[in-house]
Amino acid sequence: MQRSTGRILTTHTGSLPRPGDLVAMLNAKELGEPYDTKAFAARASRAITAVVQLQTDTGIDIIGDGEHSKFNWMAYARGRLTGLEEIDSPVRFRGATRDSIEFAGAYEDLKIMHAARSSTLVAKRTARPKALVCSGPIRYVGHDEVRADIDNLKASMAGKKSEDAFITAISPSNLELYYENRHYGSDEEYLESLGEAMRVEYLAIVEAGFLLQIDDPRMATHYNRATDATIEDCRRFITLRVEALNHALRGIPEEKIRFHTCYSTNIAPRVHDFELKHFADLMLQVRAAAYLVEAANPRHEHEWAVWQDVKLPDHKIVIPGVVSHCVHLVEHPELVAQRIVRFAEVVGRERVIAGTDCGFGTSGAGDEVHPDVAWAKLRAMVEGARIASQRLF
Repeated sequence: MQRSTGRILTTHTGSLPRPGDLVAMLNAKELGEPYDTKAFAARASRAITAVVQLQTDTGIDIIGDGEHSKFNWMAYARGRLTGLEEIDSPVRFRGATRDSIEFAGAYEDLKIMHAARSSTLVAKRTARPKALVCSGPIRYVGHDEVRADIDNLKASMAGKKSEDAFITAISPSNLELYYENRHYGSDEEYLESLGEAMRVEYLAIVEAGFLLQIDDPRMATHYNRATDATIEDCRRFITLRVEALNHALRGIPEEKIRFHTCYSTNIAPRVHDFELKHFADLMLQVRAAAYLVEAANPRHEHEWAVWQDVKLPDHKIVIPGVVSHCVHLVEHPELVAQRIVRFAEVVGRERVIAGTDCGFGTSGAGDEVHPDVAWAKLRAMVEGARIASQRLF
């Protein structure tokens, strides 16, 4: 795990805008429609080569594959696990939230707006995850796909200058949310089985020499979804799932692990986001060397101050989002620099890496910023890190 020695390093949370023709192939794969597997593999490989080049040209230091081989950060795992069965019912995680209850009118308008966008601007990006449940033993069968991810990123990085590289993988907690348990006798048993399955992927990524990024938005979003839960209820919920994740990560060096939580991609009021101060201490119990958190959007920018009260252990790093995926304005580099400096003054300049709040090409469902805007934001992040480095070093 690199530190910002000499200058502020830059990275992102994983998902980057995908080419339209690749999205069409990913949609076909996700929907179970016929598609040319060899053509898809070749197109994904070319897309990853291109997105790695774009990252290095932009000046990003710690790069990834943009998740270009995946329909999105969550649904990709369904094809890598056994024990899941499709059912004819709504997807489990698309229920009411505290925000959608309080702002019912706003959410109805957002639903109409997104439907209109899907039918016009992004008609080829409308695939939605199917509803699945766990109906049998969970096992990992995605060996070939994770090997392809590893090989594609390795090949794309050949001859490129970068400080490090990472590959993302979903947490057991989020799989538990998306795929209701109808087989195991308890939450603990189900989480352990999911963790043991995903551990195969975690180990493969680290053994290949890459940083492993665990994506776990549920840590931050459970409170909003669990409309009757108290803060203490949610802390108990998180504690159990941190234990399950740590069990899945056992034996993997902490310095090879980054942990990312966020509040998803919804561009909405978000007044019921679970405040960082309520779970930062639990997040730091995850066996990781770095933590990626939202810190740029208007609902969370103030939370840099949390680190004045919550001690970041000396051997750990914070990667605050300094540009946001849910604000369509391109942040001024000077503002980015100010955000970086705030964190550096609290936790130390060498323990801050500039990042993004969340992904920029997360679902292809019309709820992300335009690719041109996304890359402009990433350029602003790099320029802001350069300005901050002049002040800090």
